[in-house]
This record gives sequence, structure tokens and C-alpha cells, in this order.
Amino acid sequence: MAQNDAILPININTSRKVIHVDMDAFYASIEEREQPELRKNPLIIARDPRKTGGKGVVATANYLARQSGVHSAMSAQKALELCPKAVFQTPNFTLYRAVSDQIHEIFHEYTDKIEPIAFDEAYLDVTDNKKDIESAVEVAHQIQSEIFAKTKLTCSTGISYNKFLAKLASEYQKPVGVAVVLPEDVREFLDKLPIEKFRGVGKKTVPKMHELKIFNGKDLYQKSELYLIHNFGRFGDALYHHVRGSDDRPIEYLRERKSIGKESTYNPNLTTDNEVENELSNLARNVAIAMKKRQKHGKTLVLKLRYADFETITKRQTLTEFIENSEEAYLFYARQLFEEFGDSQRGIRLLGITMTNLASINFENITLPLFKSD
Repeated sequence: MAQNDAILPININTSRKVIHVDMDAFYASIEEREQPELRKNPLIIARDPRKTGGKGVVATANYLARQSGVHSAMSAQKALELCPKAVFQTPNFTLYRAVSDQIHEIFHEYTDKIEPIAFDEAYLDVTDNKKDIESAVEVAHQIQSEIFAKTKLTCSTGISYNKFLAKLASEYQKPVGVAVVLPEDVREFLDKLPIEKFRGVGKKTVPKMHELKIFNGKDLYQKSELYLIHNFGRFGDALYHHVRGSDDRPIEYLRERKSIGKESTYNPNLTTDNEVENELSNLARNVAIAMKKRQKHGKTLVLKLRYADFETITKRQTLTEFIENSEEAYLFYARQLFEEFGDSQRGIRLLGITMTNLASINFENITLPLFKSD
């Protein structure tokens, strides 16, 4: 059953302008920016397996390490075997999150229709952008230039009329690439695309595709919708539409954030209550700034701490009313939790404060301040 018949006609909306921004080797690039001497070496962002008994997973790697076959989600031990001369750098997610926030501030100069995927990638709908720039390619170029000017980091961008094609385009010319897939280019672009490059076609699916003589987009295009559904279920239906350049998923920019928090790692470890108090105060201040910026408040405060031996605990306190958005309030509840559950003498490697159970602030649910004396 290889005919090209459809159950229902496909109406493809080509009016949107979608950009997928993908930072180039994000974590590794940040570390190279902070420590320029790392640029000359293969760099793997993971705990060194020689110091952890072989434990750990690769977060990312620079392009020198990738030439040896190292990739994200690989075990650190396997990465060491592939690239024995690599430098291993323990991830600093507090720094990566801060840089990601800086990049998202740049995005918001152009559009508020932003769907974050991870620290290092996002979809942007620039159909109606804040700067009234007609060309999505020009928007992408400006974003790339501004990110580099402000962070010294590079990114790749893919531009098309939907998320599926924009994502594929951003991967087409990495690093520092700009690729565009226009409606009239879809057939040529997708026909030659290896089947494993299609979203959702993983290692387990590829062998079945090959058994069915599907090796690229052109082969996939020849299969009917019923044939693909029969062999792959609901995923077959998605494949049928994607290979025809159809993807109606919206940019989910109104998706509610479930938590807002800050954390820091310490080397050397914190070993006194005074040190803990100072760091909790800093974290509380930064959380208050982030909450006010996003016009949120919450009812649950979560304290996270990791000891020198890497034991990690999280404790939370939930109130019936919203907690006041202030450094004093967050510090008060974090201190309470630490006094009950923490022990500075064990040596503290990490502290974090997170607010959850969030809601948007409006005039009906503002809580009066309780921690100010004036």
C-alpha cells in the first residue's frame, strides 16, 4: 500500500513566521567564554568519570570533542573512552540559567510569543513582531548579532512557517547558521532528509523504517496515511503530515511557569551558619527579583541543599495565603526550614530557594506586607 491517498485533505497554513533559535554547544561555549584556555581542548561538560567511579552523564561537548563521537546524554565513561584527552568540566547550571535569562530578554525585544524548550533553545513567532520587521530572516540575523554582542556566544537559527520545519532548519547549518525553508522549498528539503532526522524517529524506530524501505523523506512521502497509521499508530499520522510540511502546533507562549527559583554551588563548601545565612539572603533577594519581574507570587517555598558528600534534600513550607514577594519573607521561611532540617557542620555544597504553587499577581489577591517595619 504505497499510494499517496489521504483520509482528509491537508490545509497547510504558510502565513506564520517561526524562528527556532538553538545556541551552539551552549554549556561548553559558556565555559570557554569564562575560561578561554579551554577552547584549544576537547571539552566535555560532565563530572570527570575518573573521579566518580565511572558515574555521570554528558550534558554537552564542544565541537572538538564531538569530532570524536561525544554527544549529550552519553555516559561520561563512554565519552572518556572516545576522547581520552578531553577536559571534563562539572556543569554550572546556575550560570547557564543566568545566561539563558539574558538571552530570553533579547528575545522579548522582538516578540513575547516565545516557547522555551530548554536553557539553550526556543521557538519564536515573529509574524507580528515588536520592531515591525517584515523579514523573519532579518529578525533572525538581528537576534544572532545581539546575542553575540551581549554574551559573546553564537547560535543557529531556522526559519519557516511552522515549528517542525524551523527546528529542522536550525540543525541544517550548525554552528552559527541561518537556514530558511520556504513553502516552495519544502518538497526538495524534506525528500532528501534521512528518515532518522524526522522528529520522533529514534533508534528503535529506524530499523522498522528500513524494513519498510523508508530511508528518507521521499520514501516516507510515498506512503499513504492509512499505511503509516497501521504501522506506527498515532505517530504515523504525525509523520504523514510532517513530511508534507504540515504542523499546526502553536507557539505555546502562554504556558504557565510552574516554579521560579535560584540556586548556587559552593567551592569551598559552606561550613558555618553565618555563611549559610548570607547565601540564603542572596538567594532570597534574587528570587524576589525574578518573581516581581514575572508578576508572580506563590504559596510554597522549597529549600534545596546538598551536602559535601552529595546527599541532597529538599524541604518545603506551604502557606494558606500567598507569601509576600520580598527578600525578607523568603529568607524568613528558608531560614526556618534550614534551622529545622539543615546542618552546616556537614559542609554544604549547594543551596537553592524555589517558589512553587504560583499565580499571577492581581489586585484581588495581593497579600499585605508582613516583614517591613515602616
